Amino acid sequence: MLTALLAAALLCLSWLVVTPSASAGTTTICDKSGSTTVPGGKYIVQNNEWGDSIPQCIDVSDNGFNVTTGDHNLAGHGAPAAYPSIYAGCHWGRCSTGNGLPQQVSSFTDPQSSVNFTTPNSGQWDASYDIWFDTNPNPTGQNNGEELMIWANHAGPPQPFGSKVGTVRLEGANWDVWYARQGSSPAWNTVSYVRQQPTNATTVHIKDFTDDSIARNYLQPSWYMTSVQFGFEPWVGGPGLAVNSFSYTPNGDGTSAAHTGQASGH
Repeated sequence: MLTALLAAALLCLSWLVVTPSASAGTTTICDKSGSTTVPGGKYIVQNNEWGDSIPQCIDVSDNGFNVTTGDHNLAGHGAPAAYPSIYAGCHWGRCSTGNGLPQQVSSFTDPQSSVNFTTPNSGQWDASYDIWFDTNPNPTGQNNGEELMIWANHAGPPQPFGSKVGTVRLEGANWDVWYARQGSSPAWNTVSYVRQQPTNATTVHIKDFTDDSIARNYLQPSWYMTSVQFGFEPWVGGPGLAVNSFSYTPNGDGTSAAHTGQASGH
């Protein structure tokens, strides 16, 4: 009897030790507009559910997040349900630190970001960068310059806002380019680059895309890049979308020199 009780006590102690360590370092956000900094404060993770009413939750790790709750079911057109994401810089007055942002476009050398992410085999969503520009370096609300989206992957019928205006080859891949003017007071340009060869891991040299956008007269060199974000826009589904790692560097490592592209449809 004593042996049995001792064994039970040891099993209970083992459970008490293992369970907290298994969940250490994870923060859960269910508030629609909830956000948190990841260790060091360099990046911020936001739940950002703005287009649906069902509960959506994300588990935040040291350098990413995982959508755990929020099985959305919206039509594959119109606005998405949310944009759970991780970002560097300032977004609606919420700022991370130590990232060199804001930065004027004319001063770019090689700002770049890398991401690795996981997607489910079902649903309707895009996995994309959302990079914001403003005529001022420190806006506290809606940006008034450009919203630059870079779709690395997507599933189902949803398409970017606006109309397809051309194609371009950048960084060894072909991209469909979409454009429209959006909003009012302020209004801003929305420019989306949709990768024709989907990927779940990429490093983007942001200047390649801003150079093309400037050539199309959608972006001005005098404007400021205020945030670099990566996340998911779900229309159908959501759980299973996850950012495994994310990084942003304002000037890159200087090792990649050739990123020129050929465009059509300016």
